[in-house]
Amino acid sequence: MILTPAPNSAELPFNPELDAEDAHLDDDLDGGFELAAPGIDFSPITLHLTPEVCGQRIDKVVAGLVPQFSRARLQLWFEAGFVKVDGKPAKGKSTAYGDETVVIEPQAAPEDTAFTPEAMDLDIVYEDDDILVVNKPAGLVVHPGAGNWTGTLLNGLLHHCPQLVGVPRAGIVHRLDKDTSGLMVVGKNLAAQTDLVRQLQARTVKREYFALVWGTPKIRGTIDAGMGRHPKDRVKMAVSSSPFSKPAITHYKLVATGSLDRRPVSLVRCNLETGRTHQIRVHMQHLGFALIGDSVYGKQHLTPVFHRQALQARRLGLVHPATGEQCEWTVPLADDFAELIAKAGIPEPGDDNIEA
Repeated sequence: MILTPAPNSAELPFNPELDAEDAHLDDDLDGGFELAAPGIDFSPITLHLTPEVCGQRIDKVVAGLVPQFSRARLQLWFEAGFVKVDGKPAKGKSTAYGDETVVIEPQAAPEDTAFTPEAMDLDIVYEDDDILVVNKPAGLVVHPGAGNWTGTLLNGLLHHCPQLVGVPRAGIVHRLDKDTSGLMVVGKNLAAQTDLVRQLQARTVKREYFALVWGTPKIRGTIDAGMGRHPKDRVKMAVSSSPFSKPAITHYKLVATGSLDRRPVSLVRCNLETGRTHQIRVHMQHLGFALIGDSVYGKQHLTPVFHRQALQARRLGLVHPATGEQCEWTVPLADDFAELIAKAGIPEPGDDNIEA
């Protein structure tokens, strides 16, 4: 008899895209943004081998009997002594005889507990029964991923609002880069989340950013340039004419000019029509006006001027999923951003610099 438990959701595909300045579900979550569900069973698994497996490597036998775990994870458990044959730690390359009892002691991987609530000071701008609007600080990762399985906005949201554990992706419908500050909306129930996703897909959500860039662009313009993966550097995005690229449209307007290190800089207001990964950063760099502090797309010798890309999601407008009311929120520039533009000799923009 072979005892094999049900598949473990911890082994579902997890392949998130790069952080996005305002990508949404039809863009940044392509590729399977799914996290392990809470309540995973890590009870020991007992396998009673039969003569049919005689002569095969024990690790291959075990991998075939518990397909819910990856071979890589099973190999780690073999090496750490968490797989025992007849009561003794087994070596994966040893031979099966077909009458052994194998006991596997599953061990949690970091991604298995990605949905763990964590206490966090959230800057909540607005909240009701259906939606929550948060002002994300720079440095905070939006959702768990490789290298950041804890301490994310998702973990903080689950602590603040435990009901989000029952909403896909904890209600997240769009996201910001780790080092981009500003406004994000979260759907607190499935109906609200679905409606917000549809608004994003219909391009009716108003998303306005302020960015400080090197150089002086013209007064206003529209960048209509499709985007896709960089052909040589897969961790970057790029303007692309490939048939696999996606439409990307950014409207921008020059707000003020100044200087840093005796070089001209400009504060620009960007309005997104689409939400592609790193859209503003890629589009402005494509025009020749890279964001200050952008270590990925910017001028490398000038990145020490600021510790992050100078970009903030300052304004967010949408239709309330439950009431149908048009809602809008605006936040001041983050302290470090405000200090940077002051250093450049640019006064902090007021409400008159918000697009109607």
